[in-house]
Order: sequence, then C-alpha cells, then structure tokens
Amino acid sequence: MAEGILFRSGEALVAGGPPGTAAEPEVIIGSLAGPVGVAMAHLIGDQVKGHSRVFAILNTDVQVRPATLMVSKVTVQGEKAGKYTNILMGTVQAAIANGVLDAVRAGDLPKDQVNEIGIICAVWLAPNIVDIPDLDHRQLFDIHRQGMAKAIRKAMRNEPSIDWLLENQEKIVHKYFQMGLDKKI
Repeated sequence: MAEGILFRSGEALVAGGPPGTAAEPEVIIGSLAGPVGVAMAHLIGDQVKGHSRVFAILNTDVQVRPATLMVSKVTVQGEKAGKYTNILMGTVQAAIANGVLDAVRAGDLPKDQVNEIGIICAVWLAPNIVDIPDLDHRQLFDIHRQGMAKAIRKAMRNEPSIDWLLENQEKIVHKYFQMGLDKKI
C-alpha cells in the first residue's frame, strides 16, 4: 500500500463533546526518504515560539511508529499558555499517538513499512479548552484519537475522491462562509 507513497494528505473532523473539544487533524503522510522526511527534519529542528513541534508519544520515552510529528495550529500566550500546553502535550499528544497505532492495526498504514514512512500532523486544539470546567480528559482523548485515525484513513484512501468532490461541490457550503452569509460573523 505505501509502495511509491511520496505524499498523501488528509483531514478529519470529529466532534461530540463540549464546545472546544473537537478534533480537526490535518495530516501529510509519505516516505522518510522523500519530501515528508525532509519536512519533518526541518520542522523538528526549526522550532517556532508558540508553535511547538513534538513527536507523538504514548508516554515519555515511548515514540510511536511511523514517526509522527505534531505541529500546533494555535498560538496561546499569557497566563493560560502553560495549562493549554499541558493539555496539548499530554491528553492530545497521547490521543494522536494512539490514533496512529489504531491506523496501523486497521491496515490503513502498512505495518511492514512503519519505519520508512512518516506523518506530519497539524493539530487544532481550541484555545478555550483551558476554560472548560471539569474538562473530561477521557472524552477529549477519545475524540482526538478518532480524529487522527480518520484523517490517516482518508489520506491513505485518497478520500474524498475527485468524482465525489465534483458531484457534491455545489451541495457543500463551508460552515464559516455560511455564517458570513447569515451575518453571524
């Protein structure tokens, strides 16, 4: 399946919890000997303040395969940055790692090639996550785990297909475009 994979991309949305807990991972998957590997090396070696780049791990000292680099889409500053970072680099990081392994177990990622391919995952975690009273970390974990596995599955299956996109193009309106049309933003 991964033979000849130079670059695959996918995204997913999984919601279901309180506002702010939705997962919206965007992934790039490809050979470590190609552009994905070059991008991963560059990203891990060129850290940017406010957008930490870390490997997905099950726990300290237990990195998953394929190597998966998480890149935060959100810059959080101020007094709540520490709590946000702990949630992102704790619950969500573990969820991303488990989602990767779920994709291997499901056959969406080829087990015999996990050391030759890599994943870059742009991670969205709402800044207001720190304001949710009694945040259910299990629910947050489950949502982000499902989101990661779904994004990988879609990337590896090239979903949605171009035929589906062409057939449904006029039926789909971007959520925030619609809000603009409705004068809600």
